Amino acid sequence: MPFRQAAVIKENIYTLPNLLTLSRIAACPVLGWAIVHDEFYLATGLLVYAGLTDWVDGYLARRFDMRSVLGTILDPAADKTLMTTLTITLAMKDLIPVPLAAIILGRDVLLSLTAFYIRYTSLPPPKTFKRYWDFSIPSAEVRPTGISKVNTALQLLLMGTATISPILPLDISLPLQGLQWIVAGTTIWSGASYVFAKDGFRVISSAAKNRPPSGPSA
Repeated sequence: MPFRQAAVIKENIYTLPNLLTLSRIAACPVLGWAIVHDEFYLATGLLVYAGLTDWVDGYLARRFDMRSVLGTILDPAADKTLMTTLTITLAMKDLIPVPLAAIILGRDVLLSLTAFYIRYTSLPPPKTFKRYWDFSIPSAEVRPTGISKVNTALQLLLMGTATISPILPLDISLPLQGLQWIVAGTTIWSGASYVFAKDGFRVISSAAKNRPPSGPSA
């Protein structure tokens, strides 16, 4: 019996929300440079830009039906690139503790390895190197857990506060220490939730029609 390749879903990945998300990723090296070189006003401006584009790309994706499976991957990837940049550079400047930075980065490495595995196992056959990196062929949609959303918000609050702390006219070291302990707890909790939760991602059937994902991410 001749081999018949399964129908492959294709989607438009060249959308404005995805472009805005990519711009956030591209801004991260500049943000890291600004923190390392004590340019905290520039760093604060880039954080504001990241926050605004994060809101705008999500709004555009929902309002004008520009959602894509790639968007559900790019959006958290942009958040993690931003978080990794802030974590490393703020730890280098002693603005957050190194052990906390290790917890945050360790969780992200674990989740990244898991994402690569899920992408491979959910990719419709044939599983080739070219098809693996062709993100116009969706295979699994990332679905953030409830605690992961809370953790991301708290991490961004901590990193943003630590970034602007050198330019504030008052000492906020005590509230920062309390927030650091909270973030350490939610980071560990959210990492465990992805390991044990059954709805952290959704495999997309190759037989499904080409339709936008139901998730809110851009």
